[in-house]
Amino acid sequence: MITRRTFVTTATAGAALATAAPGAAFALEQKFEPQSVGIRQDLEPGQILIMPRAHFLYFVTAPGQALRYGVGVGKAGLEFTGNAVIQVKKEWPTWRPTDEMIEREPQTYSRFKDNDYVQPGGPQNPLGARALYLFQNGRDTFFRIHGTTAPESIGRSVSNGCIRMLNEHVIDLYQRVPIGTKVTVL
Repeated sequence: MITRRTFVTTATAGAALATAAPGAAFALEQKFEPQSVGIRQDLEPGQILIMPRAHFLYFVTAPGQALRYGVGVGKAGLEFTGNAVIQVKKEWPTWRPTDEMIEREPQTYSRFKDNDYVQPGGPQNPLGARALYLFQNGRDTFFRIHGTTAPESIGRSVSNGCIRMLNEHVIDLYQRVPIGTKVTVL
């Protein structure tokens, strides 16, 4: 059930993004809209399961039930797999590409080369409205579940490894998951 707070937050984020990209029309395929679905009974409520090849993230809500969201995932060779824990959550996070990203795509990330510039949070930031930081054994993996400025990437394998969600969807998930949430990426 959507709360008034979720509605207001989502509407505000949507308005900010619409202002940042006027005239941008995007229609998400229905299968990538959030929806309640059945899932394996052995999955623990409160955990997140990501199936990159299908482009779905499942938040387990009860035994045998989950809320499913469509996601964009890493390009071949850049995807994250395994188990992690959400240890940091940020609203309108700052962002800087990794050194590997800068090296791999110097023309795309030239403004970050040979400096310490960090892009402030906001509607133009590639991490979008919210970010959930994935850690393994207490160490940052540099992989995130986050919003996106590229809604057309949902349902595709195009990122540098992170799990992308529409901003309104990541805001919803962000409010549902606490620090310590287990994440499994198959």
